[in-house]
Amino acid sequence: MQHEITERIPLLNADGNLTEPGFARSLLPVYRRSDIKASPLRIKEWDYYLINNGRFALALTIDDNGYMGLDSVSLLNFEEGWEITKSPMCFMPLGRRKMPETSAAGDISVSGRGYAMSFRHEDSKRILTARMKKFGDGGELSARVELTGEPEDSMVICTPFPKRGRFYYNQKINCLRARGEVSYGGRTYVFSPEDSFAVLDWGRGVWTYRNTWYWGSGSGTVDGVPFGWNIGYGFGDTSAASENMLFYDGKAHKLGKVKFNIPGNERDFMSPWTFTSDDGRFEMDFVPVLDRASCTDIKLIKSDQHQVFGLFTGRAVLDDGRVTEVRDFPGFAEKVENKW
Repeated sequence: MQHEITERIPLLNADGNLTEPGFARSLLPVYRRSDIKASPLRIKEWDYYLINNGRFALALTIDDNGYMGLDSVSLLNFEEGWEITKSPMCFMPLGRRKMPETSAAGDISVSGRGYAMSFRHEDSKRILTARMKKFGDGGELSARVELTGEPEDSMVICTPFPKRGRFYYNQKINCLRARGEVSYGGRTYVFSPEDSFAVLDWGRGVWTYRNTWYWGSGSGTVDGVPFGWNIGYGFGDTSAASENMLFYDGKAHKLGKVKFNIPGNERDFMSPWTFTSDDGRFEMDFVPVLDRASCTDIKLIKSDQHQVFGLFTGRAVLDDGRVTEVRDFPGFAEKVENKW
């Protein structure tokens, strides 16, 4: 059963619990940080952008996890098989970063020792900028990317946890067109809207301490038409809805459950994966190219991440029964285990 939210509602009720668990195609539930009843130490808010053209990618994150803020920059070169990620942290932001309460408006800028990032809205564009002086052996990284062509539909989900007052509110916007440049190590990486696409992961919530998630995403074109998907599971009570959705020419097509089949008892991340769905509408093979792996373990806090980039080949079925086939379609799939 997939319950769709179709009217504008407050995200949280007077007790700080979700008013209506389920999925929507836009940000109909209204998020207000002041409605949360949990401690500011437990509130997690983030904006994550990934820009990818199949040859190289840029990922930018700004988040406020209550007890810790994190600003992350990743540059990935799939043709040469390397990636660099730098993630400076700050202590106890506790909401002072003023993360926007909607993805549709509001800007966020952060800075620290030797770096600065900003996510801004300008007319119908999203402008992403980043600068980090000591990014790697190649010295300073600088980036400016414009995102346009926001589709009509996106994936929005309201997921409760078994514990009262715990929830996750998430929007994924696929198939944003990207134009811009990244300069690093004496080279310039150019994103062109013809072949470069971005996804926004906009998350707000109060999480339980220990959890695991699986997430996969792809954005591109099929026969000149924008096409992509969001797939995932692993945490919370998803009985009202899954977060699995296809996007074709700006419109969403809802899927049921999708299973990530990771080889080697979910430890052999660089061998080929498969993806299967309970309704037969998402069946894919996945050939990994690069594993952006990281593990932070300071006992009480742990994050073990494997974000695996690669190429998808297979078929997806739209709501009207049309079959969309892809071959060597760029995207990623990840498994993340957290204690936070």
